[in-house]
Amino acid sequence: MAKNTNTVMNLGAQGPLAIFSKSDCCMSDNMKILFYGFGANPTIYELHQLQNGKQLERELVALGRGPCVPMVFIGGELVGEPNEVTSLHVRGELARKLLRARAIHIWNDERRG
Repeated sequence: MAKNTNTVMNLGAQGPLAIFSKSDCCMSDNMKILFYGFGANPTIYELHQLQNGKQLERELVALGRGPCVPMVFIGGELVGEPNEVTSLHVRGELARKLLRARAIHIWNDERRG
């Protein structure tokens, strides 16, 4: 793991679903909409509204997982940026991951049958 990422990693591990975001970022909005569509209630850290937002942004960059926002944690695990989240969703693994983390409590995937 990258150095100096303790605060971000601790915040990401505090709940079942966390999104590090900026309200003026359209990809951040898309990630929120995706998770709300699952019925999740993510903890959202709007970096530009937090006193330590610049520090958190530096820590996210230090993780080396793409752009600093949006960055998603599920079940305390760093999932990553929108491409990684979307990949999980396309493979049908995102809902299972959210269920295991207790970020959602029920999911009916109509594609199954």
